[in-house]
Amino acid sequence: MPLDLSLYLVTDSTAAILKERDLGTVVEEALKGGVTVVQYRDKTSDTGVQVETARKLHSITQKYGVPLLINDRVDVAVAIGAEGVHLGQDDMNIKDAKKLLPPNAIIGISTSSIEEAKKAVADGADYLGVGTMFATPTKTNTKSMIGTAGTQAILNAISDSPSVGTVSIGGINHTNVQRVMYQSHSPKKGLDGVAIVSAIMAADDPKAAAEEFAKLIKTPAPFALTLNAPRANEAEALLEEVPRIVRKMVEVHPLVHNMINFVVANFVANVALSIGASPIMSPYGDEATDLCQFDGALLINMGTLTSESISNYLKAIKAYNQRGNPVIYDPVGAGATHIRRNTVRDLMRGGYFDLIKGNEGEIRQAWGSSAVQQRGVDSGPSTLDNQQKATLARDLARRERNIVLLTGATDYLSDGERVIAVENGHPLLGQVTGTGCAIGTISGCFLTSHRSDRLLAVLSGILMYEIAAENAASKEYVRGPGSFVPTFLDELYAIRTAAAKGDDSWFVGRAKVREVKV
Repeated sequence: MPLDLSLYLVTDSTAAILKERDLGTVVEEALKGGVTVVQYRDKTSDTGVQVETARKLHSITQKYGVPLLINDRVDVAVAIGAEGVHLGQDDMNIKDAKKLLPPNAIIGISTSSIEEAKKAVADGADYLGVGTMFATPTKTNTKSMIGTAGTQAILNAISDSPSVGTVSIGGINHTNVQRVMYQSHSPKKGLDGVAIVSAIMAADDPKAAAEEFAKLIKTPAPFALTLNAPRANEAEALLEEVPRIVRKMVEVHPLVHNMINFVVANFVANVALSIGASPIMSPYGDEATDLCQFDGALLINMGTLTSESISNYLKAIKAYNQRGNPVIYDPVGAGATHIRRNTVRDLMRGGYFDLIKGNEGEIRQAWGSSAVQQRGVDSGPSTLDNQQKATLARDLARRERNIVLLTGATDYLSDGERVIAVENGHPLLGQVTGTGCAIGTISGCFLTSHRSDRLLAVLSGILMYEIAAENAASKEYVRGPGSFVPTFLDELYAIRTAAAKGDDSWFVGRAKVREVKV
């Protein structure tokens, strides 16, 4: 029978976790809830105690037809006839373990890098425990956390070994398990399951906790992106849909919860009102539990970061992710300071973003480039040519399994497969504070209104926004930024009004869009 790694339980016998309960009872309740593998881990007890406990656990797991694996101790596994072992990087090597274990014994090994994973596969491991995914109470060194991006890289590196199973471990709970399964999936290989410790072992009701995990693992994440099949003339096909999507947005009257740079809040709110949307400006994360019930979008814009921002952002992201509502991330000034760089890392580990939107420097920081240094919120001098920008947008979207918008004189929009270049807009947009930030809110409006093709939704918002800017700048009475802003709002309103009447003349022949092959 194939090894089912989907819900892998790792035991913990510490008092803080067990709470004076019997280990065997907790494990059996978890098995009733759907656990498919049990690993007995005990780093402190004497050998005799471990053998006795392992034998008791084995009698329980056998009743449910679930394999029992012993952490580290090959001798204990042999003594009780367990189905296999799980080895760490500092434990007995796989080749020596094979000499001591029965021929059909299961051998798993912990890996945290591509090099370790490849070696484990070459040595004959049956499965890999990949991690650490997130920080845990016992593992707080963030440098050892590989996250979904690191896990995905490992999966991609061993994709030519489909028979080797994989489970992710570290800080996984009910709120993030679906994202772990979804975002860790490489183009060629996904996780076979997750390893859970305290979220089941410490639960008041281990059976119910396991049942919830089993349900979540089998259910696609509410924010999961379905890529559309490529078409012969992708840019043309998308453009045909844009007027309809704009009309749809106007009809929906979407709500966007803005956790935004307070310097631009007034302007951004006016932009949203001009296009027929409903903006709420609230930096208070606890409000998201109620606000997400309106099924609008959440914008995280870290332009005016404070010591309280991150915790509020994470609360809001969690609420909107759980409901499957769109979340947009604008990592303003991402490379300017070490605090901002760390914030990008923490937020990307802390939740799923339907759209990451930023200038070249910000997108490079989101990708993880250590060479990025911004001056304030400015992008700084470009170091990438157009093809490299398109590739960066594509690669980040592919890794995060979302939409990425890299803004600039030419905008590059990608869903990880398609890359669209947009050359609309006007230089005056760059002379007004908040015009870049407003694109995040605009995108939230359109992502809320049209969920089936997120790339098309964001593209429609960009074109409405940038064509309105061109219209405003063309007015003879617009002499600079001061006269541009009110005229720009008027032009957004004019497009909204036209769209509501079914008049698409604002769009005909105006889009400067092309598909980019990377």
